[in-house]
Amino acid sequence: MTLKIRLAVRDWDYVTPLLLGDVRSERLVLKVDRVDTLVSDVAGSEVYDAAEASFSRYAQLCHDGDDSVVGIPNFIMRGFRHRCIITTKDSPLHQLSDLKDKKIGVTGWRDSGNVWTRSALRRAGVGIEDVRWYAGRLTAAHPIVDRLDGFGRAGRIEACPGEKPMVDLLREGFLDAIFTPFMPEGFFDPASDLRPLLDDVVSAEIDYFNAVGYMPGMHVISVKAPIVADNPWVVAELSRLVDAARSVWLAKRRKYADTSPFMLDELRRSAAGLPEAWAASGMASNRTMIGDFADELFKQQILPRQLTAEELFPHGFD
Repeated sequence: MTLKIRLAVRDWDYVTPLLLGDVRSERLVLKVDRVDTLVSDVAGSEVYDAAEASFSRYAQLCHDGDDSVVGIPNFIMRGFRHRCIITTKDSPLHQLSDLKDKKIGVTGWRDSGNVWTRSALRRAGVGIEDVRWYAGRLTAAHPIVDRLDGFGRAGRIEACPGEKPMVDLLREGFLDAIFTPFMPEGFFDPASDLRPLLDDVVSAEIDYFNAVGYMPGMHVISVKAPIVADNPWVVAELSRLVDAARSVWLAKRRKYADTSPFMLDELRRSAAGLPEAWAASGMASNRTMIGDFADELFKQQILPRQLTAEELFPHGFD
């Protein structure tokens, strides 16, 4: 008898083999839905059995003793964060250390990606207390919501004045830089007035990888706890399917390099700069990264104590 699971994830290219049925399991029938916004409450969902989830918010559940979902140490969203810091093209800022005593906008204080970006800043000697922080919407097309999430501090961490879009505040000179995982419209236009903070983002990120030994993970896969209780094998099997989809996708991109004119160069550069297993799942491959993220949540006062890898992933696998 096979188990059927409906999984909600963002539209990552490498899940395409799952959507097309190129990757299958004899034990698990997986229905994948692509969503624009993460499912906020997987445990209470009447539609989904599993979903992509913020690592930070999942850690909060673990801290609070909420065991309604089980996290899988398969980081479906990974990424270096140096490329997520943008400024204006005419800005004099070009290094992480240049952001000391500056004003930085963030799309959400608790967001996992921003936790990692602040960690990278701290490695460059710029701590939270060295910056004036403003949380807000990236552009006028984004909704006005509470992005401080209870972490605001007058004079240090505040909402953007008048809820004005951060790109407008950046262009006006109120903000010096913005942390954003997704670039604003027009960013890739050659005539854009915005640019990455760093002049050589890739080199900085490879240096970071060589220093810490991993690419940061932002999102995990979470499954309703009763499903895991009845089917403990589903943790490893679901992760295996996602990993297999990534492998199939990569093999096809190396053959059909049509995504961009320079895809082969990008794939060669990635292979030369990173180990083959940079995206490996499981506890053994990610224990250091998991521990560092838990440490950051504590140091950045998002959680009042540092969680262990076993607390975060009690059903982890190697």
